[in-house]
Amino acid sequence: MYAKKSYGQHFLKHDAIAARIADSLRQAAHTGRVLEVGPGMGILTKYLLAHPEYKTYAVEADRDMVEYLQKNYPELSERLIFKDFLDFDPATVFGANEFCLIGNFPYNISTQILFKLLDHRQRIPEMVGMFQKEVADRVVSKPGSKVYGITSVLTQAFYQTEYLFTVERGSFNPPPKVLSAVIRLTRKENFELGCDEALFRKIVKMAFNQRRKMLRNTLKPFFPQEKLMEDPFFEKRPEVLGWEEYVRLAQQVTALKD
Repeated sequence: MYAKKSYGQHFLKHDAIAARIADSLRQAAHTGRVLEVGPGMGILTKYLLAHPEYKTYAVEADRDMVEYLQKNYPELSERLIFKDFLDFDPATVFGANEFCLIGNFPYNISTQILFKLLDHRQRIPEMVGMFQKEVADRVVSKPGSKVYGITSVLTQAFYQTEYLFTVERGSFNPPPKVLSAVIRLTRKENFELGCDEALFRKIVKMAFNQRRKMLRNTLKPFFPQEKLMEDPFFEKRPEVLGWEEYVRLAQQVTALKD
């Protein structure tokens, strides 16, 4: 299990932490399937394989790691996918079935992994993952926080977010330059966003592209100038709005078009 960044690979060396991550799954028995991203040398994998109530699958992009896993965890071989997770289509393995997502995610693509999770949320009721602490903080942060942003809004619209625990640098070999943290995302069931999702995402991204500016400056493409200037709501800055308020903005834009 490792964290990839520009400075290389960092292997988790504490079994107790790996076991704690594996035990943080709550819905794995219900789905019957768990997909681990980037298993590396399998320190987390062995704790996942110890659970008979679900089948563990793994997707790994490093050929050396794949060969290591095939040799040391032969029971995983038939469910080991040699592919970059970002290029992996879950439907090719799981069809329409649900699965839980878990892993010590490569730090340099962790945000992209979150966006892929959102794109496939119909199949993924739960995710437990280790991220760079800065990214984990961003995912779970509330409106008004300095780190609250696009990832916060989009993730919290569809998942309940929980910060589980911090992982110190010394837990890896070699130690990375940053702290890590484990979070859990639990999908909101029977949830409807209430607006056009593509428009919702577009508004959120446009608002945060200039996060220091008031909404009346960043949302000009969506609203008449008169409304932007007269409504005090648009004096707010993007980081103070919860995901529900962005939904209402999308609903207003749609109403203006009708």
